Amino acid sequence: MNTLRNPVGWFELYVQDIERAKAFYEETFQVTLQHLPSPAGLPIEMWAFPMEMTAPGASGALVKMADKDSGGGGTIIYFSCADCAIETARAAANGGRIHQDKFAIGDYGFCSLVCDTEGNMIGLHSQQ
Repeated sequence: MNTLRNPVGWFELYVQDIERAKAFYEETFQVTLQHLPSPAGLPIEMWAFPMEMTAPGASGALVKMADKDSGGGGTIIYFSCADCAIETARAAANGGRIHQDKFAIGDYGFCSLVCDTEGNMIGLHSQQ
């Protein structure tokens, strides 16, 4: 991993009631969340926080997904990669488990999901 950049590039807050959560975050932070299309036809609903791709810091989204609980363990941190398939393979080789191999997310690049040796799910994101 290149040490000259922040390691986290995206976050997702998993919710059970998307409208309630959207209202909470929009009102709390005085922002308007933007609907994102479901990546790769996955059965999820996403609403992104305002973001500027060239600005420092990480942005993210509220996500409603049928088989993902909110609350404790309800956040997935995405680590930026040159090619997430490489880190996915490394995770598996180092005792982790692949939850979802590399998949396209339209104009936003590619992602994969892996579980670490402690059972925590993390995301890997790349533009290629």
